[in-house]
Amino acid sequence: MNKLIIAIDGYSACGKSTTARTVATKLGYTYVDSGAMYRTVTYYLLKNDISFTDSEAVIKALEKVEITFRNDEAGNLITYLNGESVEEEIREMDVSENVSAVAAISDVRKAMVRIQQQLGEGKGIVMDGRDIGTVVFPEADLKIFMTADPKIRAKRRLKELEEKGVSTSMQEVLKNVQQRDFKDTTRSDSPLSKATDAKEVDNSFMTFEEQVSKIIDMAEEIINA
Repeated sequence: MNKLIIAIDGYSACGKSTTARTVATKLGYTYVDSGAMYRTVTYYLLKNDISFTDSEAVIKALEKVEITFRNDEAGNLITYLNGESVEEEIREMDVSENVSAVAAISDVRKAMVRIQQQLGEGKGIVMDGRDIGTVVFPEADLKIFMTADPKIRAKRRLKELEEKGVSTSMQEVLKNVQQRDFKDTTRSDSPLSKATDAKEVDNSFMTFEEQVSKIIDMAEEIINA
């Protein structure tokens, strides 16, 4: 059976990670959360009071950052920074508010892209992010671009945060979503954009099962071609 590289790009709070993880599980593929990688770098810089504008300090910091992924007993992918789990910490609002700025730093992007491309060398991988189909894997076998109405995305993110015990408001989350959209699409280095050969999936009014099934069908069509 042919193994594919599946690239899933799209806006924040579209459910890309959960969708990509489920698609990977159903296909027996490896899942890589590229967004978690940028969040981990952001967390490290914030924790160590390293200015995003200090290029030399950022480059030195990257040399001290080792990002790995492991599955817990329930099969959930957990992000580790230098051997310690940071899965909860990298999902907090302070990281969410700064990750787009960090992801826009060229040295950070180059370092993360190198790692991501190495992970995809054997194919059989599903990776989600902002530039997977345009920069990381421009020759990906299947490219998906996920989108949804900003208010619907904000409502989903708010529910996710509330379930984790994070206290915030709809207004604050919507503002964060809109700010991230602007930063992601206007940054000079690898801005978020839909690849010309990507298939768009607007999940504003789709159930989770529907969007997963849609992508699985697209993948199987290529596999069985």
